[in-house]
Amino acid sequence: MSTLVKITLAAALLLSIAVPFGAFAIGEKSKGRYKKALGINLLLFLGTIAVSGIFLFNGQAEAAEAASNAAGSVAGMGYLAAALSTGLACIGGGIAVSAAASAALGAISEDSSILGKSLIFVGLAEGVCLYGLIISFMILGKL
Repeated sequence: MSTLVKITLAAALLLSIAVPFGAFAIGEKSKGRYKKALGINLLLFLGTIAVSGIFLFNGQAEAAEAASNAAGSVAGMGYLAAALSTGLACIGGGIAVSAAASAALGAISEDSSILGKSLIFVGLAEGVCLYGLIISFMILGKL
């Protein structure tokens, strides 16, 4: 794709989001208008994605350039995938631990006999972080 096509598609994606919600923000706020703005937003966004897919797969691929960039791109995407799997799993685990631990502390203050049961839920929430870390090690092992 040429640079002009990339810039045009990026602008179209931004406008497909901004225009419907801008029109909603200007007018009267109601549930019906919100649903209409969301539907128009979805229609424009998916239409832009379809058009970009047509431009992307139009058959004018430069095989030599793609082959030379593929090796560096694959390693970079692998490192990015490993970082995202660890980071997002830890963010999700942190949110889960904060909810489970606060509820566990409240329950323990009421009845101290449920300490073991509440620690299980906190441990399960921490397990999400460990699973993300294991996945990132598996990804890094393939690079």
